[in-house]
Amino acid sequence: MIAPVFSDTSPSPFIPVFGAPAVTFVRGSGTELFDTEGNRYLDFLGGLAVIGLGHSNPVVTEAIADQAATLMHVSNLFANPRAIEAAQMVNALLKEATGLDGLTFFCNSGAEANEAALKLARKFGGRGRHVVVSAYGSFHGRTLAALAATGQPAKHEPFFPMPDGFRHVAYGDIDALRGAIDPSVSAVLIETVQGEGGVIPSPPGYLRAIRDLCDERGMLMIVDEVQTGFARTGRWFGFQHDDVMPDVVCMAKAMGNGFPVGAIWARTDIATSFQPGDHGSTYSANALAAVAVIAVINEMRRIDAPSLAATKGAYLRDELAAIPGVVSVRGQGLLLAAELDPAHDAKAIYQLLLEHGVVTNAVTPTSLRFAPPLTVSVAEIDEVVAVLRKLLS
Repeated sequence: MIAPVFSDTSPSPFIPVFGAPAVTFVRGSGTELFDTEGNRYLDFLGGLAVIGLGHSNPVVTEAIADQAATLMHVSNLFANPRAIEAAQMVNALLKEATGLDGLTFFCNSGAEANEAALKLARKFGGRGRHVVVSAYGSFHGRTLAALAATGQPAKHEPFFPMPDGFRHVAYGDIDALRGAIDPSVSAVLIETVQGEGGVIPSPPGYLRAIRDLCDERGMLMIVDEVQTGFARTGRWFGFQHDDVMPDVVCMAKAMGNGFPVGAIWARTDIATSFQPGDHGSTYSANALAAVAVIAVINEMRRIDAPSLAATKGAYLRDELAAIPGVVSVRGQGLLLAAELDPAHDAKAIYQLLLEHGVVTNAVTPTSLRFAPPLTVSVAEIDEVVAVLRKLLS
């Protein structure tokens, strides 16, 4: 059993928005984490799909350390070469994925990326055409506009009144989406897989139908790839599974492998709706964040990270599905959820897994989320599957 991290004599110093942590981790390497007592864990949550290349990846670590000794930050009144290079590399990835030219804005997180996209949608639409439609079950961030776009009313309730200009429809229901469109709508914001909503993949043809509807009505198709982007699903971006070309793509999480960085990419003709002063961020294109992005893209290309996610994900899916007590497995690549038999409580199983050295999370009351590093080994998958099999038996 793991002892509590904090006690009456040593209380938590944090504002209690996350609850009391069960473990304090002090070191990581690859898929492994180690706590204050030296106990070893296998991280099959990956910092919530952040650690795509494994903990303390030497390529990313060296790049950040070298840049920290060279130049960390200048204001956006000036440029730095690492930021230019990072933007060019992100643009190259998106051009490969969409065939379109675009521009990039860097920020610090997924919520900020979505906030920037929401502002861009309003600027593009113009006065009176400001509404954004998203899906129930979605998660787009905790900042106020991103929270308003999030299709989880229980998360809205403590913060009423929410910002105006947001509508929600059932995920996967193109008729419901069509019915929500009127001349005030400027954009549709959608996840290719609803991550926090339970690892729910978009139904076949759904993204294509959204693209067609946006073309028909002159709306932007904004894809939230914060959790699915950077090879997590077996492609560089989740929308590639449906062969669609979004107008705006929101990114974060794995693009820094743990360094806080996010970005939006937009088609050039749409991106230039923004003019100087319309948006900004003190740390946009920070040199440290930029070198993390450069290192991640280079290393993911070198190891063919999408193929790793696809092959390891297929193996993990099959092994999970074969466990008695797992009724189904859903997701794409190495973003999976194991739906448990109703006799099992996912939160209780998550806690037992943690006590046995496996990090996951209960993404719904009945399912566990698995998002290990894309570099996870078959032996590590086998070890985790064996622990889960034992616990469910």
